[in-house]
Amino acid sequence: MKIFAIGMNYALHNKELHGTLSKTAQPVIFLKPDTALLRPGKPFFVPSDMGRIDYETEVIVRFCKAGKSIDPQFAHRYYDAVSLGFDFTARDMQAQMKQQGRPWDIAKGFDQSAAIGEWIPKEQLPDIQDLHFSMQKNGDIVQSGHTADMLYSVADIIAYISRFFTLHTGDILYTGTPAGVGPVEPGDVLKGFLEDKEILSLQCK
Repeated sequence: MKIFAIGMNYALHNKELHGTLSKTAQPVIFLKPDTALLRPGKPFFVPSDMGRIDYETEVIVRFCKAGKSIDPQFAHRYYDAVSLGFDFTARDMQAQMKQQGRPWDIAKGFDQSAAIGEWIPKEQLPDIQDLHFSMQKNGDIVQSGHTADMLYSVADIIAYISRFFTLHTGDILYTGTPAGVGPVEPGDVLKGFLEDKEILSLQCK
């Protein structure tokens, strides 16, 4: 199983991290290993030796069949369910690795850095590019997004990644995070909402 993820797919998030609202020339792709999955109902243990750990809330989709070089107009045929995911990022480590010109796989792909919520059949939701989602941290809304604001649509992302990677049933795509990312600490409670329905909740320890 592959976990694809997209960076810098919301302009305001780009600005909060990089000081720019610009769109990248192509989607920014990275992968997480399957060991990054945090199983539903399990707490997230905040690493004590990796510096600041940030939450990032994202709409995610689950692929339901194999595909390669997929045309955007047919991309919807390749996923069957939608959910929310928390993409945990070792922000200090990532910044240091970027500064040194090194890959930042460790900062994004460490164990249990990919939490996933309840899967919702796509037919039960509005258009994938018209979904509202949010995260609460300790009862306060810290992130709120609308998939219409994506710089690259889900269909365009699927078309792009399938040029280079064959998609398989069970693969997962994280589609990017809006503005409002921030640090987590032991004791925090994070909750994710998709169209006002709570579908992901976890305790940080």
